[in-house]
Amino acid sequence: MVDFEWYRSFIYIYKYSSVSEAAKTRMMTQPAMSQHLASLEAEVGEPLFIRTPRKMVPTERGKELYTQLAPLIESLEETTRNFKTTSSSTVPVVRIGAAHEFFRENIAPKLGSYPMRVIASYGIASSILDLLMEDKLDIIVTSQKLAAPGVEYMHYVEEEFVVVAPVDFSEPDFTKQEDLEAWLCKQPWISYGLELPIIRRFWRQHFQKRPRIQLTHVLPDLHSILAAVEHGGGISLLPAYMLADPLQRNKVKIICEPYKVKNDLYLAYPVKNRNLPNLQAVIKLLMQI
Repeated sequence: MVDFEWYRSFIYIYKYSSVSEAAKTRMMTQPAMSQHLASLEAEVGEPLFIRTPRKMVPTERGKELYTQLAPLIESLEETTRNFKTTSSSTVPVVRIGAAHEFFRENIAPKLGSYPMRVIASYGIASSILDLLMEDKLDIIVTSQKLAAPGVEYMHYVEEEFVVVAPVDFSEPDFTKQEDLEAWLCKQPWISYGLELPIIRRFWRQHFQKRPRIQLTHVLPDLHSILAAVEHGGGISLLPAYMLADPLQRNKVKIICEPYKVKNDLYLAYPVKNRNLPNLQAVIKLLMQI
C-alpha cells in the first residue's frame, strides 16, 4: 500500500532537485527521505529520478507522476493550512516559546492587542527548539542559532545587559581599567548559572580575560536575581528592559555605565510554515517590540 508521505517526499525532492534540501524543508532526516523515495519507486516499478553528483534529475516517468500529483498534494496542504488558520467559531491559536523573563517583560503586556490566542512555553534555547522540532510550538524567541533541519532563523532584537547593584551600593571612581576589573572581581556576584554565561562575555569584551570572581548566589531566573539585587544580595548583569520600573522606584542602580554587553535574539520557525497567515501575523506583532 502506498504511504501518502511517500508522495509528499517525492514532490519536495522534485521541487528542490535534492534529497538533502527536501529533507531539511520537511524536517526529516536524509535517510528517511531516501527511504520514502525508494519505497515509491519500488511501488511504481521504475526509477523516478536519475541520480547525478549535483542534483536529482526526474525521469520521464517522474515528470508524469509529478504532473498528476502536484495539484492534488498542494490542494490537500492548502486545505489543511486553511483549516488550521481559519475558523468561524474559534480564534486562531499560536504557540510561542521564549525565555520566561523576555516573555513576561516584552510579550505578555501586549497580548491584549493580539488577534489570536497565545499558548506560551518557557525554557532555554535548546529545550524550546526541541519543542519546535516536535511541532509543539509554532515559533520561538531564542538567543542561539542551533543547527536544526527545516528551521529558519531571522534576527529579532538586540538585548543590552548592564551591571546592576543595590541603590545604596558604593562605586569608586577608577581611572584605570585594570583597577576597575580588580574591584569588580572582589564584589558579591549573582548569576543564573555556574558557567557565568553573560558574565564571561562581559569580561571577554571589556577586559579580554576570564572573570575571576566568587559567586555569592546562583539563582534560576532573572527576576529572582533582580529581587536579590534590590535587597542587597549582590550585583549582577541584567537586561536593560527589566529595569525601567525598579530604576524609577529607586530600588536598584546601574553601575559601570559605559560597560555593557549585547546579546542577539532570533525568531525561529519551521521553513515549511513560513507563509502561513498566522505565523506571518505573529511575526509582525513580535517585531513591534
